[in-house]
Amino acid sequence: MKPRDRVERALNHEEPDRCPMQISFTPEFAERLRADMRLTAQDVHNPHGGGNTYELERRLDQDLLLTSVGWANSYYMDDKPYVDEWGVGWDLQPYETPFGVGHYTEMVHHPLADDDAISSYQPPDPNRPQLYKDSAWMIEEFKDDYWIVGVTVTTILETAWALRGLEQMLVDMLLDPDLTNHLLDIPYHYHLTAARKLVELGVDMIWTGDDIGSQRSMLIAPKTWRKFLKPRMANFIEELKAINPNVKIAYHSDGDITPVIEDLIEIGVDVLNPIQPASMDPAEIKRTYGDRLSFWGTIDEQHTLPFGAAADVRAEVLERLRTVGQGGGLILAPTHHVQLDTPLENFWAMVETIRNTPYATLK
Repeated sequence: MKPRDRVERALNHEEPDRCPMQISFTPEFAERLRADMRLTAQDVHNPHGGGNTYELERRLDQDLLLTSVGWANSYYMDDKPYVDEWGVGWDLQPYETPFGVGHYTEMVHHPLADDDAISSYQPPDPNRPQLYKDSAWMIEEFKDDYWIVGVTVTTILETAWALRGLEQMLVDMLLDPDLTNHLLDIPYHYHLTAARKLVELGVDMIWTGDDIGSQRSMLIAPKTWRKFLKPRMANFIEELKAINPNVKIAYHSDGDITPVIEDLIEIGVDVLNPIQPASMDPAEIKRTYGDRLSFWGTIDEQHTLPFGAAADVRAEVLERLRTVGQGGGLILAPTHHVQLDTPLENFWAMVETIRNTPYATLK
């Protein structure tokens, strides 16, 4: 079965030959994986798919390929401090692992932290043709065989807080709704333009969303999300489906977002990502919403993949297949980019268990 057919069947709530798989990696893990696979390409790996050769993804028999346009591409841009095209300043924060020192890119400067900077701010132009050259190439090259995902994550709130600063953004939402609306509209209009162009180019799915959940609850009150973010996301989805009624919409948020899942279904979300097991029970989410949503993720990147044994990883994959995957509606993936701290034996246990477990054996 072709990868794109496998994904299409799963999203139609049918069981394909095996569960579809998607995995992204930080650049440092990708480099380690390339060495383990004896691949020679030396390009820095973009986990969001911008400028990606897709050699790793295809060699691993992944089923979805990602192509990204938007502020999320600002992560992992350099190995030294930098300022992205939005004016957000970044620095590198090291972390130690048994496999070397990794680096996260963390925001250290917010260009709209000062109120006086807001009125004169000019965001990047989402209509620049060069933004879509990689996407057009990969769609032409791979769409016959793979399920193509246009990525516009960090769609509204995350980019706005990158511009303003998280604490001040949360204060604005409570005390200054007019300013909040102005700030949210900056990334909203940018990413809507990008998503429209990606749909017009022919992607099969748009991956959108913002981190609105913490480990145990939502970052903002559900009523605040409904006030500021739900109407924008509803219009976002409506405009994309007006271009192509068959395009699928995946919504991303880490953490526990249970209070707004019904809202997401109401506005037309097809796929929920990543179903973080430390925050939401994947089996319960499937039982409650599985007739109306598909799911993408569910493999624990916080505990099992980096810190468990290979047997624990295999057991978790099989549990997800039995409790979430049966009847279709599941794309298996780690709940975040695979980090440098993940043992290769755990990584391969995940990949091989997914690849080598036909649905027929789960009956």
